[in-house]
Amino acid sequence: MKAPILNVPRLSYLSAFLAAGLVVVGTSGHAENGVPLPDYVVATFGTPPQVQDVSLTEAVQSAIETAFVDSITSSSWGPEQQAALEIIKASGDPRLAWIIADLMRFVTGGNLANTLGTAAADLLEIEPPTSNHWGIITDHLIAWDIPAPPDYLSVKRAIFTGVVPQWRALFVEGDIDWRHVSWGGVLIDDRAYGQTNAPCNCIPAADNPAVSSAEDATWLGDSDIVFGIEVNGEYRAYPRQIMEVREMVNDTLGGRDLGIPYCTLCGAAQAYFTDRMPDGVERPVLRTSGLLIRSNKVMYDVVTSSVFDTFLGKAVTGPLAERGLKLEQATVITTDWGSWKAEHPDTTVLIEALALGRDFDFRNGRDANGPIFPVGDVDPRLPVHEDVIGAITRSGKPIAFQRSAALIALRNGDPITFENIRLELDAGGIRAIDADGTDIGSHQAFWFAWSQFHPNTALWSG
Repeated sequence: MKAPILNVPRLSYLSAFLAAGLVVVGTSGHAENGVPLPDYVVATFGTPPQVQDVSLTEAVQSAIETAFVDSITSSSWGPEQQAALEIIKASGDPRLAWIIADLMRFVTGGNLANTLGTAAADLLEIEPPTSNHWGIITDHLIAWDIPAPPDYLSVKRAIFTGVVPQWRALFVEGDIDWRHVSWGGVLIDDRAYGQTNAPCNCIPAADNPAVSSAEDATWLGDSDIVFGIEVNGEYRAYPRQIMEVREMVNDTLGGRDLGIPYCTLCGAAQAYFTDRMPDGVERPVLRTSGLLIRSNKVMYDVVTSSVFDTFLGKAVTGPLAERGLKLEQATVITTDWGSWKAEHPDTTVLIEALALGRDFDFRNGRDANGPIFPVGDVDPRLPVHEDVIGAITRSGKPIAFQRSAALIALRNGDPITFENIRLELDAGGIRAIDADGTDIGSHQAFWFAWSQFHPNTALWSG
């Protein structure tokens, strides 16, 4: 007899699946292409299993359909699925651990999590996890760069869209590594532009948010963190308290349209210009998809369903990717409200009501002990949550400046330069400018995030 995993209408799947145990909300890698893994990866994760670049047998393909697609479709796991999983384990193909991990993301615990975790561990030739099954398996897959199995995207798409049908337009081929895409625990914000106050079972973006003067923002304390942006001489502060609730703002400042994502997991607020698009392209309206890539939020354009690399501002799927769209970035200054308003007294600031009465402070709470989602290997040159100021040189070289060391040097009057980039203090934060003094679009982020999206980054640490 099948064990029921879901037996409720789709509209209530999230809470029901959490309670029941199954939540319904490739590229080649080191193991295949012979590129040696860094010593720190082997020291942390061990030696990866051998991976063969071979086709899947018909028996394995059928088992994948039964174990992973049928279980989502029927919302149950029974003897047929268990037998199919045994066939997958017997294949000895480490690539199939990616599909197991995809299903595991929607399993909250209990016997099924242990069953799937053990199967994936067998394929990867590691000790079976006793807790955090999905996280441990996924960390190994990412760190070892295990290749995806054939036809991976179609299976992953069936799993994820069986959970959230609204993701269907997002799971398409493109310049994106689908192995690294996972669920962030929230649903997609698919509301049209201008729906700031419309209820949704999602992280609700704010469009054209109401603002006040600095003088009227008595609800903000001087030590509260804000993300400051300047465009054409106009200044605006986006309080972290609000951005932790909204995570995405579509705004207009200094006569320019902006999309402003904040990834709470990466400690990164960024600002992209969303006007002056190519002919025939509407202004992208950026939204939170509910998906993650290595603990970085996946944003998308609700107008075209084009997915963006949030960290790089580059469209990676859909019509905007076909147009080769990459958004220009504006600088975001991470600082405290007291310093920002003292330096820029004419600034405006988002109104308190946009925080919806919440004040999470994820950095010092939820994320205090490091990333809560799998990120695989992390460049060991800095601690994972060390703050850096990231920018791209004129030659295309990414550079990260350790914020703590840079603040000391700049306050001492010491110059900090790298190629054409120069750092300067701005309202208690740090801005990167070009040699001629023009803005180049820098922002602050956790080291793990900057280094994984810019794996060849240079590092200035004083």
